[in-house]
Amino acid sequence: MDQEEGLSAVDNIVTQFNTYEDFLDSQITTVDLYYLEDEGLARQLVELGYRGTGEAVKREDFEARKAAIEIARLAERTQKKTLTSAGKDLQDNFLKALAVREEDNCNGKVSLNQQEADAARTLKKQLASVIFIRDKNSHGQEISGYIDYAHRLKTEDFEVYFNGKKRLLPRSTDLSFYNWDSQIAVWNSTPNYQVIADNLEGLLFKYKRDRKILNVDPKAQPGDNSTRIPIQTDLYIQAIIFDHISRRKT
Repeated sequence: MDQEEGLSAVDNIVTQFNTYEDFLDSQITTVDLYYLEDEGLARQLVELGYRGTGEAVKREDFEARKAAIEIARLAERTQKKTLTSAGKDLQDNFLKALAVREEDNCNGKVSLNQQEADAARTLKKQLASVIFIRDKNSHGQEISGYIDYAHRLKTEDFEVYFNGKKRLLPRSTDLSFYNWDSQIAVWNSTPNYQVIADNLEGLLFKYKRDRKILNVDPKAQPGDNSTRIPIQTDLYIQAIIFDHISRRKT
């Protein structure tokens, strides 16, 4: 038996039995137990290859293959994790814009076409989108704020937003939150962005990975490697997405 056939045989055994002891028990006959009168001794003889009705497999080989198969299974499940926007019939431009950016913000990467990939082959790119929303809350109060999209994706299930059951709104735990009626203002740094509130230029966000500044002032340029994209939407009074692409040499 060659190495490939041996691995195939072990894999068949590993997937069939939960534990090595279960495999050993499957090799023991009633006749073995009758003469040996000791299940533990019968298992030892099977493990040593002296008894058994099938292929002899060492304990370390069984456990190693069991662990390898489990690791491969978990890796495949992670790779096949479905995006919450996948398969949704999205009509509004805002939700479409979020869907386009969901995977890249989840993975911390940027999807590139071949030409872009060739041009940026020595750079590692990472997308970190910031969402600005201005609208009214459930109490009819006007609120606005900036949301770290990647951070919210990691801490919240966006299924309810993409299926239309809820609207994404800024919270007091986001990068910034302002209630225009109560005039309550809150700022919070996130794992991705540091908030710079006390600045002559107004509210700024510093991306922690490359330390570049994102300027959200509509009268100013958003900053290096950043873009400001107003979204025409029926869901909010105003919605803007800032895309910051971090470039760092690999």
